[in-house]
Amino acid sequence: MLDTLKALADPCRLRLVAVLLAGEFTVQELTAILKMGQSRISRHLKILTEAGVLSVKRQGTWSYYRAGGESPFFAAIRLALSQGVEGLPERATDLAAVAQVLEERRRRSREFFDRHARQWDDLARTLLPVPDYRERLLALVPEGRTVVEVGLGTGGLLPALAAKAGNVIGVDHSPAMLEEARHRLASGRVSGVELRLGEMTHLPLPDKAVECAVLNMVLHHAPDPPAVLAEIRRVLSSGGVLALADLARHEREAAREQLADQWLGFGEEELNAWLTAADFGEVRCERIEGKSGQETVLLVKATTPGPS
Repeated sequence: MLDTLKALADPCRLRLVAVLLAGEFTVQELTAILKMGQSRISRHLKILTEAGVLSVKRQGTWSYYRAGGESPFFAAIRLALSQGVEGLPERATDLAAVAQVLEERRRRSREFFDRHARQWDDLARTLLPVPDYRERLLALVPEGRTVVEVGLGTGGLLPALAAKAGNVIGVDHSPAMLEEARHRLASGRVSGVELRLGEMTHLPLPDKAVECAVLNMVLHHAPDPPAVLAEIRRVLSSGGVLALADLARHEREAAREQLADQWLGFGEEELNAWLTAADFGEVRCERIEGKSGQETVLLVKATTPGPS
């Protein structure tokens, strides 16, 4: 307890913790948010990590810091602390800087996908091969319901979703990707699909508008994965289903530049914790192991609580 209190007693470290309560950030991003030198930030992060206030997630050559380490005392006071830091003098400035960093992540992603939309399918298949999981993902989608596919890319899954669902809405943040999806639907004469431009964290849908949401190899591109899952929870009706396929944790660092990956996959416990925090009920996760040269896929089905 004493180590935790000492670590939190410094004003700069308190600001750091307040920022990290809002998301996961690298040292470079934290220097930009707090406008402090890297050595100073690194020193404070070391103290907070050793005190069990923070933990570090290694992603290839990048390290993401997050609030919540090995300190039971910090876990006990976390809620009160998160409310108290709202009164810090620099809080509004820091939150604006956090929003700027997240927007920069989104901007880089949008520009990449707009630039590579036509080559995307071949690019992803060649640079980051995965086992064939598509039929097992589709099996998680209930028949005859309203389904939203978030981050549809070039729309490769849309014909199969349209054949199974009653109504399909496809959302993507890249106009170029949406255009490729329109060509795919037109050439295949697929009907019953509506395409919309929108961000994963601000879906163009009202509350409880759909009964199923599909995230197919999308979450590792998201600037803020927990915010995406919380937004999907918002648009899902009671008893709704999230069908998610994504990469298990891997070390292909080149994927950041070649495929605009923000995250090098995820751990099962990590996804489960985010889904629980977003108020999903039952969560089931299955690993589909990759063969030689392939990455392992995590297949997740999460449901929202039914009507009381």
